[in-house]
Amino acid sequence: MLSSDTADLRVLYIGGTGAISASCVRLSVETGMRVSVLNRGRNDAGRAIPDAAERLVADVGDGAALAAALGGRSFDAVVNFLSYDAEDARRMVELFRSRTRQYIHISSGSIYAKPVWQVPICESTPTGPNPHLAYATAKWRAEQALLTAHLAEGFPLTVVRPSHTYDDAGPPLPGGWTVVDRLARGDEIPVHGDGTSLWTLTHAEDFAQGLVGLLGNPRAIGETFNITGSDVYTWDQIYTIVAEALGVRPRLVHVASEMYPLVAPEWFWSGEMLGDIGHSAVFDTGKIRAFVPGYAPRLTFHRAVTRMVAWRRDHPDTTKADPETDAVLDRIVGAYHAARDVFAGRAA
Repeated sequence: MLSSDTADLRVLYIGGTGAISASCVRLSVETGMRVSVLNRGRNDAGRAIPDAAERLVADVGDGAALAAALGGRSFDAVVNFLSYDAEDARRMVELFRSRTRQYIHISSGSIYAKPVWQVPICESTPTGPNPHLAYATAKWRAEQALLTAHLAEGFPLTVVRPSHTYDDAGPPLPGGWTVVDRLARGDEIPVHGDGTSLWTLTHAEDFAQGLVGLLGNPRAIGETFNITGSDVYTWDQIYTIVAEALGVRPRLVHVASEMYPLVAPEWFWSGEMLGDIGHSAVFDTGKIRAFVPGYAPRLTFHRAVTRMVAWRRDHPDTTKADPETDAVLDRIVGAYHAARDVFAGRAA
């Protein structure tokens, strides 16, 4: 349960309609905070912003437009879901150093060095550039830039590292709704490795408990937090749970992680196979539980997937298969069968 002393906090969310941020905005409003949401004014996934939240429209990459949208406002806390690289992080320091008492940077659990040599992953686990995943490297560099500002000038930084966080409108599968569609129609699904690596899934509503619980907490300044659930599955289990919710049996083929960037180098998830999700990831959440005693994730993937299937039924326009992603998955499955045929021929 969140503390009542956070009521009336002035909070700015940069983003606010994404898979993670939308749940945080809703919970902040429900808690009584005065919430502003700044983004480009588009919401392609259909995640609603509460009526009580103030809407500010600007492209975050346009410094002049961003400053104009903010005007002379200041905030008790700013939560930035859109900051990506070191250059952007430094721009945020310039913009918010005199506008907020707490700046929460949403980083990523993907910045932990891979392979991880010891689990569970805690906040002191080594991080660093990722040669296979430009996204993770950029997020790591953004953290470094913000930490420099915190140490040099006292910039009021809190870093949050989510791992694979999803909501009803965004299934946690490489390929998203296209994979769900393939499962539903009985097509083969490529699964990296042998399907037995362990992966942590966190529903956005559970993540929001931890994030919102940190808002306005002066003890969180200068600290870093993993915010994940304890919902850990193998990848074969993840795909099978979705298939069972659809009422079908999954057709899974196991593809070496190294194959993905060879067969589909342009696909974002190919880098993920080597740089992140191809490795097991289990997280220590003791720190967030100590700072937010009420943090208690409730939604297991087994329960949440039924909501996902219902969302797909009720939002057919935003949950359709993407033809380009479908073609990539066909290519990966085809490469698997071609390699298998070659080796089967040699064995014969």
